[in-house]
Parts: sequence; structure tokens; C-alpha cells
Amino acid sequence: MTIIWKEIKDENSLVLEEIFKFYDNAFPIEVREPHDIFYKSIQYGRQNNLNNFRCLVGFEGKTIVSFATGHYLANVNAGFIVYIVTNPHLKSRGLGSKTLKKMEELFIEDAKLAGNTTLSEIYLETEKEEMLHTEQEKADSLRRNAFFNRNGYLLCEDVTYYQPPLNGEDQIIPLNLFVRNISPSEQGMDSVIKAIYQEKYLSVNQIDERLLNKCLVMMGIAGDLR
Repeated sequence: MTIIWKEIKDENSLVLEEIFKFYDNAFPIEVREPHDIFYKSIQYGRQNNLNNFRCLVGFEGKTIVSFATGHYLANVNAGFIVYIVTNPHLKSRGLGSKTLKKMEELFIEDAKLAGNTTLSEIYLETEKEEMLHTEQEKADSLRRNAFFNRNGYLLCEDVTYYQPPLNGEDQIIPLNLFVRNISPSEQGMDSVIKAIYQEKYLSVNQIDERLLNKCLVMMGIAGDLR
């Protein structure tokens, strides 16, 4: 299949409404942020010279077959994939792997624009088994983790990672953190997590700084944001 890739750089794009249909059906409410965060992320990406936001959509003809969003974090030279979704009616066609590969290419572009020879790493969050409610959700989670492993993403086993509340509540979510190493990096994991929290959860989602610092403390990470 031939995929035509398009980046959404305008928060008024009609394509976003189609994306939201996939998004709302793909993720449990605990890790699903409000639609307006997509708009804020696009605006944020336009306003920053080095830190960037990518909203990637794959088309086959006029049909959306996949989408992914993510941030390039300049101060740690890493990518952070926030969401990746493929069309549930088009299975076993390598859509997820192709979408991850394209996101990697975009992050490498960002890294070079920031003055690096290439990208260091790409990170992403996935659900832990204890936050899933049904056997089907658990089976889907195992398949997702196996998919990420096949694409070179490994579980950060030594990290106790938490996602801050995304929907204005106080529920802090324990998640898995996966990483794909691309080139040697001198950045410690604490620096990467703080960069994720700074750019994504503070600057874009505008989650209360005190709550974010509480999450950092729970992960054993010293030093406040800002």
C-alpha cells in the first residue's frame, strides 16, 4: 500500500475531526486528554524554534489509515511519542511500523535543525496491566507491547514512571515507559523525564506545577520544574 503522509500544522484543519474519531475509540479515558490539547500542541509547535510538535496523518487515497503525535525535546535531543493510532479496519498491513518509522524521520529532522548530527532516543508511554479493566484490554496491551518491542522499543525496567492527570482530576497514573535508542546519549533518565514533563505536561497541557512536582517526587526525581 502507498501511504501519503500529511502533517497537521493548522489547528483549524478539518482532518482533526476525523482524527478525533479514531482517538476517542482507541484509548481509555484515563490516558485520553481533551481535544483542545491537540490545538494547543499545534500552536505550541509553531511558536518554538527548537522544541517542536508533530501531528502526522497517513492517508491511502482519501482514507485516514493512521496518525501519531509527538514532541521533539531539544534540551535532551529526544523524541516523545504521545499517541499512535492505526485504522482498526486495516490490520496486518504494517501501518503501525510505518507510522513509527515516519515519526522517527521527523524527529531526526528536528534534531538536525537543533544542531545535532542525529536523534538520541525516542520515548513513549503505555498502559500498565493494573490499570486495565477487561481481559480484552489486557490482551490488547500485550499485543501493543510486543509491537513496540518488534520496532526496537524496550521497556525502561528500572524506572517507576507516572503520568500526571490529564482530565483535571487528581488521579496519577502509573505507566510503562519505553525507549528506542538511536545514538549514544549522555542524558540521564531523570533529565529526560523532566524534559517530558516540562514541554508536554507543563507548557502544553498546563497542568498545575505543584502536581507535576509531586509526580516527580514519587518517581524519586529531585529538583522542581522551571
